[in-house]
Amino acid sequence: MAQVEATTERVVAADPDKVFDTIADYSGTRGKLLTEHFSEYEVREGGDGEGTLVHWKLQATSKRVRDCLLEVSEPADGELVEKDRNSSMVTVWRVTPAGEGASRVVVTTTWNGAGGIGGFFEKTFAPKGLGRIHDAVLANLAAEVEK
Repeated sequence: MAQVEATTERVVAADPDKVFDTIADYSGTRGKLLTEHFSEYEVREGGDGEGTLVHWKLQATSKRVRDCLLEVSEPADGELVEKDRNSSMVTVWRVTPAGEGASRVVVTTTWNGAGGIGGFFEKTFAPKGLGRIHDAVLANLAAEVEK
């Protein structure tokens, strides 16, 4: 079983605190940032960063739907970690300054991939597909915070 990783980043024209707060606002703006790949979005506990428990289904391909129940933590300033209770998937959001009034947002998702030939295809193609989904979410984030 190999570890699979997908990383996407974007610089947005907004203060890092504002960007981080928008990402961590599960009961407000976060649901609005998600693309058509996400369904059944529901905040089950908390709703603002650390201590939040949020559910959604992620449809990465026409045949692949992942039922996610994510525990949210904030292990460091500008870092938000979503650990899926239903799988090995972990998504880390890092927001850092990128010059005057700008922020760099890096999203990295890792999980334990399948073995054999299926694992080869997963490791080859899944990061690109998830990268496209993350890129669209980051575009929605930029549109939200750059208003």
